Amino acid sequence: MKTAQKDMTKGSPGRIILGFTVPLFIGNLFQQFYNMVDAIIVGQFVGTGALAAVGSTGTIMFLVTGLAMGMTNGFTLQVAQRFGANDMKGMRRAAVNATILTAIVSVVMTTVSVLMMKSLLTFMHTPEDIFSDAYNYIIVICAGLAASMLYNLLSCLMRALGNSKIPLCFLIVAALLNILLDLLFIIQFHMGTAGAAWATIISQGISGLLCLLYIAKAVPILHPHKEDLQVNPHMMAAQLKIGVPMALQFSITAIGSMMVQTSLNMLGSTLVAAFTAAGKIEQLVTQAYVAMGTAMANYSAQNIGAGDVARIRKGFRSATMMGIIYSVIAGALVMTVGKYLTYLFISGDVSSVIDSVDLYLKCIGAFFIPLTIVNLYRNGIQGLGYGLLPMTAGIAELIGRGVVAVIAAQYHSYFGICMAGSVAWVLAGALLLGLYAYIIRHDLSKLPPKPAENG
Repeated sequence: MKTAQKDMTKGSPGRIILGFTVPLFIGNLFQQFYNMVDAIIVGQFVGTGALAAVGSTGTIMFLVTGLAMGMTNGFTLQVAQRFGANDMKGMRRAAVNATILTAIVSVVMTTVSVLMMKSLLTFMHTPEDIFSDAYNYIIVICAGLAASMLYNLLSCLMRALGNSKIPLCFLIVAALLNILLDLLFIIQFHMGTAGAAWATIISQGISGLLCLLYIAKAVPILHPHKEDLQVNPHMMAAQLKIGVPMALQFSITAIGSMMVQTSLNMLGSTLVAAFTAAGKIEQLVTQAYVAMGTAMANYSAQNIGAGDVARIRKGFRSATMMGIIYSVIAGALVMTVGKYLTYLFISGDVSSVIDSVDLYLKCIGAFFIPLTIVNLYRNGIQGLGYGLLPMTAGIAELIGRGVVAVIAAQYHSYFGICMAGSVAWVLAGALLLGLYAYIIRHDLSKLPPKPAENG
C-alpha cells in the first residue's frame, strides 16, 4: 500500500508542486460541480429566475464557506510545519487542536449566518422576484455548514501531509451523488432551489465521512495518543494567529464581491443571470489557481518547518512559471469560446444573456496572470507562517472591487462591474510581490542555510 503522506522537502520542487496541484485541481473541479450542477439543473428545470436566485447568493456563500475554508486551512498549516520538521508528536497535537477549533467555529458560524441571512439579502437589494428562492437556497447551505467544514478540515489534514489524491477520490464520489440528488430533489420532488442546496450539503457531508474513515484506517500517524487529547492554549493561539487572518482574507474578498453583487442587483435579474452563468464558467477555469495556492501553502509550510529557504525560493519560481503558462492558455480559451458554455446554464432564449456573459469573460481572461500571483504568493506567504501580512493584499482587493463597484453602480455600468475583479487582482498581486521580496530578503535571510538536496 502506498504511503498516505508525501514529504515535500525533498525532490524537484516543480515536480512536487505540479504533482500535488493536479489532483487538487481535479478535486476542486468536482467540488465546483456542487454549485455548477445546481445551476445547470435549476436553470434548465426551474427557470432563469431561479438561476438568478442561486447566483445572487453566490457572494454570500463565498463569504460563509470562505471563512470556514480560511479557518481550517490556517489551523492545519501548523500540522504541515510540524510534519516538515519531523515532529510527529507536535503534528498530532496540532491536528487535535485544529479539530477542536474547527468544531467551535462551525457552531458559531452556523448560528450567526442563519440568524442574519434574511437581513443580509435585504441589505444587498436582492430583487423581489427572486428573493424567496434565494433565501430558500442559502439558508440550507448555512444550516449545513458543519458538513462542509468536516470535509475541509479532514482534507486539509491529509494535504498537510502531502496527500492531495485521496480527497480527490472522495470528491468524485460526492459530486456524482450530488448530481443524482439534484435530479431527485428538483425534478422528482419539485423542491426548487432548496432541493439543490440539500443535494450539496448531503454530498459534502458524505465526502467528509469518507475522509474520516480513510484517516481512521490508512493514516495512523494522525491517530492521536492519549497524551495528545488535551487543549493546548499556546498551540491554539498559534493556529488562530494564522487561521483568523486567512479567514478574514476570504471575508475581505467576499465583502468586495458582495459590493459588486449589490451593484449588479440594481441592474435587474437578467444581468444577474448572465453574471451568474459567466461566474460559473470562470470558477471552472480558475480552480487551477486555487489548487496552485493550496499546493504552495503546504509546500512552503513543510519547507519552512525544515528550514530550507533556498528550496522555498525555487518552489515559488517553478510555481509562478507554471501559473503564467496556464494563464495564457486559459485566458485565450475563455475570451474566445468560453461564452458557449452559457447553453449549459440557461434554458430557452440564450441570446438575451450571451453577449453579457462574453463581456465578463473577456474582462477577466485578460488578467489571469495577476490572479496567478495573488493565489500563489498569498497562500505561499501564509504557509511560511505569516498571517497578518497577506491580509493587506485582501484590503487592496477590497479597495479595488469596492471603488469600481461604487462607480459602476453610480453609472449603471455592467462593464464596470465586470472589471471590478480584474482591478482587484492587479492591486493585490503587485502588493504581494513586494511582500514576498521583503520576507525573503529581510526575514528568511536570517535563517541558517541548509545543504541543498539532490534533484
